[in-house]
Amino acid sequence: MTVTPVVIRMHADDNVAIVADDGGLPAGTALPGGPVLREKLPQAHKVALFDIAAGAPVVRYGVVIGHALDHIAAGRWVHERLLAMPPARTLDDLPMATIGAQAAPLPPLDGYSFQGYRNADGSVGTRNLLAITQTVQCVAGVVEVALERIRRELLPKYPNVDGVVALEHGYGCGVAIDAPGAEIPIRTLRHLSRNPNFGGEVMVVSLGCEKLQPERLLPPGSIPIAGGAAGGEADALDVVRLQDEAHVGFGAMVDAILRQAETHLQRLDARRRETVPASELVVGVQCGGSDAFSGVTANPAVGFCTDLLVRAGARVLFSETTEVRDGIAQLTARAATPEVAQALRREMAWYDDYLRRGGVDRSANTTPGNKAGGLSNIVEKAMGSIVKSGSAPISHVLAPGERLDPRGPRGLVYAATPASDFICGTLQTAAGMNLHVFTTGRGTPYGLAAVPVVKVATRSALARRWHDLMDLDAGPIAEGRATVEDVGWQLFRLLLDTASGRRTWAEHWRLHNALTLFNPAPVT
Repeated sequence: MTVTPVVIRMHADDNVAIVADDGGLPAGTALPGGPVLREKLPQAHKVALFDIAAGAPVVRYGVVIGHALDHIAAGRWVHERLLAMPPARTLDDLPMATIGAQAAPLPPLDGYSFQGYRNADGSVGTRNLLAITQTVQCVAGVVEVALERIRRELLPKYPNVDGVVALEHGYGCGVAIDAPGAEIPIRTLRHLSRNPNFGGEVMVVSLGCEKLQPERLLPPGSIPIAGGAAGGEADALDVVRLQDEAHVGFGAMVDAILRQAETHLQRLDARRRETVPASELVVGVQCGGSDAFSGVTANPAVGFCTDLLVRAGARVLFSETTEVRDGIAQLTARAATPEVAQALRREMAWYDDYLRRGGVDRSANTTPGNKAGGLSNIVEKAMGSIVKSGSAPISHVLAPGERLDPRGPRGLVYAATPASDFICGTLQTAAGMNLHVFTTGRGTPYGLAAVPVVKVATRSALARRWHDLMDLDAGPIAEGRATVEDVGWQLFRLLLDTASGRRTWAEHWRLHNALTLFNPAPVT
């Protein structure tokens, strides 16, 4: 049986398309209504549909992703070595809320709910976890020993608690704690402690001599303390200091952590899931290990789901500054107000300066895996990444480490973060997300201990090969067996189930990545 080759062209103006066939296509293959391949093309890589003159634009998604360095004949493989990347768009003269401020609200989507945990501050958790905040990396080993004992000795007594999480990080001492930029890791760690999945319980382990003292990390009044004074008074903050003279020996330190942990576990165990509207979801969307299918299947499906969530009154966080930088004009145009547009511009400008100080630009983003997956440069990657944000107006902007007000407005939020999977996930967790969506084409076992991560495969080949790591397969979109809308609805329902307690594969295998604080300040 003759199989018709499949290539995917995203926009009528595109002069390239990607190969969809598993294993790619051999040289000499005649493309439907197009040229004959002049060379073997791997799956997900681009083919020139027409002759492209030297210096002429190469167009995908209806956007110029580069200019031909030499003549590119129709049927030839188009890859990074044949392209000159266009310069970044200037941040001057951007469209300011020209679409978002005028757009009619998306029609409401009523009647959807999940089983979650209500918190005193107005937030809702999708999990019921004990978190142990650490002021400094020095205590991490002791806390890890304590965690093993908590899991073994205490958790069986408290069946309504889903687990215990150490907020381990590499910050706290040996840093320029008062330098410009140091506020970012400090407020990130403070807001991590307040994630909705921790039920308002705050427990801190400190060494004692570190620069980031507990009172600086969590000053009086900065955080409501469950079971303590309503205003978060200093004596209500639960701190175990390992250098205290009361701890005679290592065993005494661990025992102190267990005693304090049990107090929190008792309160957490009394909590029960209850029916809450879908508007209480705070969903972070992110991609990693991206390929050329990311912008064809998984990310458009996530974008459709993003619109469903916004219609249901939920909040959706999208991020990854270097991966939206080339679409900044799209974003400022979608801002709900000129002030939101200016905030987007401010975050892009801050990050441009940050990269410049490091001697790089946005092009440093793309990885060898991205390129092996058919993405020639950051412009092409950005166009496939930004689609995760859907079509709703952008309601507000968070700087790195800032937190959403649980009782604040709903909608689509730009949470400024680096594109690094681990740093972005950490910052979105600090922002208050209670559920995470992560798309991948190359594949990654990425997970978070604090928030359930739903992983979406861009290709069915990956979903089959990693059948016990991927939660959803978006590959049928490329194969014509499902639409973007079909998979978007499938993801929406999966998110409600996951928020209600259904475990993801990462939770099943207890896979999670380390928290990685974004610290642009010097280390001393």
